[in-house]
Amino acid sequence: MEHVAIWVENIDVMRKFYEHYFEAEVSGLYENPKNQFKSYFLTFQDKTRLEIMQQATVTQRVDNKHLGWAHLAFSVGNRVNVDELTRRLIEDGFVCQNGPRITGDGYYESVIEDPEGNLIEITE
Repeated sequence: MEHVAIWVENIDVMRKFYEHYFEAEVSGLYENPKNQFKSYFLTFQDKTRLEIMQQATVTQRVDNKHLGWAHLAFSVGNRVNVDELTRRLIEDGFVCQNGPRITGDGYYESVIEDPEGNLIEITE
């Protein structure tokens, strides 16, 4: 897979979130004024990439339980790091849906909401 893309409402808030908590390297802002389109590519330590995109005509939001993508998952290396990042996110006011916990299939994870309510799985 080359990258995954997600529509966002506030591109700068989302860029700062992934840059701060997940150490993403951020590309320059791409803008197409004709289409009112903006995007950043965020590159993570393992070289995976997430494109965050904003366009004036894309405004409809769906809830967290719908057909399609369910969440993004980030491996942070070990359980201590899962606990620490989850604690930091909760202290900074982000919603933790569950965890940290051991799932039925043996993963140690927590699930938090990013600034726009997208689910982020933090795993070891």
